[in-house]
Amino acid sequence: MSGPLPNDPTPMRQRQNQSATSPRQETSKRSKSSSPNNTPGKSARRKSNAMIIKYGSLLLLVGQMVGLVLLMRYSRTRRGNDGELYLASTAVFMMEIMKFCLCLGVIFYQGNCSITALRSELYKHIWASPYDLIKLCVPSFLYTIQNNLLYLALTNLDAASYQVLYQLKILTTAIFSATMLGRRFSAMKWASLVILTCGVAIVEISGSNTDTSEDKDQNRFVGLVAVISAACTSGFSGVYFEKILKGSEVTLWIRNIQMGLFSIAIAFVTAMVEDSDEISRKGFFVGYSPIVLTVITVQAVGGLIVAVVVKYADNVLKVFASSFSILLSCLISAVAFDFRPNKSFLAGASLVLISTVMYSKPSKRPPRDVLPVVQHGTRKSSLVL
Repeated sequence: MSGPLPNDPTPMRQRQNQSATSPRQETSKRSKSSSPNNTPGKSARRKSNAMIIKYGSLLLLVGQMVGLVLLMRYSRTRRGNDGELYLASTAVFMMEIMKFCLCLGVIFYQGNCSITALRSELYKHIWASPYDLIKLCVPSFLYTIQNNLLYLALTNLDAASYQVLYQLKILTTAIFSATMLGRRFSAMKWASLVILTCGVAIVEISGSNTDTSEDKDQNRFVGLVAVISAACTSGFSGVYFEKILKGSEVTLWIRNIQMGLFSIAIAFVTAMVEDSDEISRKGFFVGYSPIVLTVITVQAVGGLIVAVVVKYADNVLKVFASSFSILLSCLISAVAFDFRPNKSFLAGASLVLISTVMYSKPSKRPPRDVLPVVQHGTRKSSLVL
């Protein structure tokens, strides 16, 4: 006999529950299928908006990379309205102030523009988290030194050479990742780092073919030392920052505020120690012009742009942005700064671009070990290690 017995109450309750719930389930399914949020038109619009944000942030990143370098180079080769060259240490200090204020504005906006919410966030993550602040002293110091080194590098190097040489930060980041985080890299990545080093060496040996009057006061060796030092500080501080903050749920904006407290103080002390005589004689804002203010703004906003790109763009697009910025810097430098690359420079820059693409390629995962099929009666199963 098939089917439940008449005097068995359990199957009867199950049938009653099924009959009672099935109309609601059918209604729910119909409502979900007819929901306006699931219509093809809205889905297509969401995808379109995501693509606009993705590639829009990518264009912003390219513009920031190229614009900052070219503007910084231009500002370091042109004097202000008072005939004086502005002090890089004061520009770094003003940039840290502006970035700190921007991050405060973002947190204020995320808290529904509430002063109470902003005060609560700052108290929780600054006053009540002294240990986190102490850990961030090291990257704050290194980032401030790095920004000063970048100004020194662009004072003595053309924009195109700077863009190519600064790609050494990929090599330094990989080395510090392997030593400090125990990270392992594939043979492809190590080969790309070797190619990167060779390309940078060729670019440096090639020098520059420009003989303009503004290049006579420049020291290419000083620029090289500055950009290599900046690449080292960038690699170490980035890996250190990743190590101490791994698994942390604190937002990027809060971290920037925590670091900004130290960076502002360090930048001010650096300006007072390095340029105290110039500041006392000529003033803190000597040599400032609209171009200098633009450089400071672009450098401060750059962190926000990078944060947007990290959220919406993938690694391939970020590498494309880096490579395209190098090419665009070379082209604009040739037009605006009378930059004339020779064959050695082009060969070295090509090697750097190739190595960047190679390094960004994802490593193939090793195949999983699957044991032979084991039969259990009429069923078959495979064990995966």
